[in-house]
Amino acid sequence: MATLQYVEIPLSATRLESSEPSEDIRPAPKIVTNLPHPEKAVGHLTTSTAQPHSPTGTKNASGFNFQQILLSSALPIPTNAPTSPRAPAGKGVPRLLTTRDPLSIPITTVNFRRFVSKMGPYFWFMDRVEEIILWKKGWQYTAVWMAAYAFFCYFPRLILLLPLVILLSIIMVTDPYLKQPESASNDDLSLGVTFPPPPPSQTGEGSVDWLANLQAIQNLMGSFSDANELMLPYLPHLNHSSPYTPIIFTLLLTTLVILIPIINILPLRITCLSLGLFPFFLTHPFTRSTLLPLLFLTLRPHLKRIRTLIMRVVDDDRLEDKHWVTEMQEVELWENERWTPSASGTTSPTEADGTMLLDVGWSKGNLKPGDRKGWTRGRDGWSAVAEDGAGDVSSNLTFSLSPGWLFVETEDWRPDLEGTWIPSVGADDAGWVYTNDTWMEPHSIPLDEWRAASTMTRRRRWTRRIYFDPKAATS
Repeated sequence: MATLQYVEIPLSATRLESSEPSEDIRPAPKIVTNLPHPEKAVGHLTTSTAQPHSPTGTKNASGFNFQQILLSSALPIPTNAPTSPRAPAGKGVPRLLTTRDPLSIPITTVNFRRFVSKMGPYFWFMDRVEEIILWKKGWQYTAVWMAAYAFFCYFPRLILLLPLVILLSIIMVTDPYLKQPESASNDDLSLGVTFPPPPPSQTGEGSVDWLANLQAIQNLMGSFSDANELMLPYLPHLNHSSPYTPIIFTLLLTTLVILIPIINILPLRITCLSLGLFPFFLTHPFTRSTLLPLLFLTLRPHLKRIRTLIMRVVDDDRLEDKHWVTEMQEVELWENERWTPSASGTTSPTEADGTMLLDVGWSKGNLKPGDRKGWTRGRDGWSAVAEDGAGDVSSNLTFSLSPGWLFVETEDWRPDLEGTWIPSVGADDAGWVYTNDTWMEPHSIPLDEWRAASTMTRRRRWTRRIYFDPKAATS
């Protein structure tokens, strides 16, 4: 009796199309569509932003005129510029603080010098607040301030005395006796808590304190710009520049109506205490180093599912009436890349802070001459985008769809973030599935032996919906 021999089929294999000719004598129409945009893919891994290096070191900083450099590079004021660009129209209108003095380089230079020399106490206060919130002085130091906040939550009327307490504290801190080193208590020394003295209220130009203020101003401007860029994508949803503004307004109004009767039920002291101490829990070193990464690893498989559902909800919201009343399907496209070591010769490029750059070295230009193309219609590399097989296409591709089928006009190509085509392996956060030099042995992360041997490839699946138009089928 004959025995059956089973062959193990790779997980990434796909079934070949039939070679028998089709009975349909009508050729499939050629439809031109744009290639996917990998740089706009949702969930694309972004590397950490490199910090700009200082153009001048602190050793030779005194030989430069900071005011002249900053004003000449940041304030290219034209010769015919108005002296009061924001002056209110008409006479008798009171001037505001921003229009008190006319626009002038000498006034800007003088005010900039005064600003830099007098910002030391402000930045000193910011550093002390950061030390308290981020537990940088130890748990005893932060716990004292948490207890003080809890005390004010239990006796909220004492907040009226807070200005007097602040002034008395300043007078006590600046006492000459407390400035002496021998006045430090044994408890403070045992806890390892050191209190840096407050900076002088007036610093000389070019001094160490003056340069420290200039560095703090530089970093503050960068942090403010980063925060502004972080919130900028969400602002169109609030100023009626997005179609989702009415939905957000309805949700906010409904939440407001629900919270109005609940406010009278909530205990105000406990609520303020919980809301005030919760940021300290989030910034605790144990929370940041252990709890948050563990929570992220636990929720990571579900986050990609949530992002995929959100993208599908957004695409469904943009569909027109003709799309809802007809049949819809999906077509797929595959993006292929190969990895080569960086120009420096390192196999694991990293940033200055040690963060690995996962996208460095990956490119479609690294594909071998006999390798698959950068864009293919099959997961195994067949049916490349370039019809003649002589290269890749940078902007458009031609799809052969059956008569009557058209691409949905209101949406674009979407990456398969979950890796649904290979569920037993999955994909990374950007939808990439990593393989060896022969495009086999798929993994959701690149293996170290592949990176060491410089033989590593990856591919990503893109999908786009099509719909059936009866009018186009009969035309």
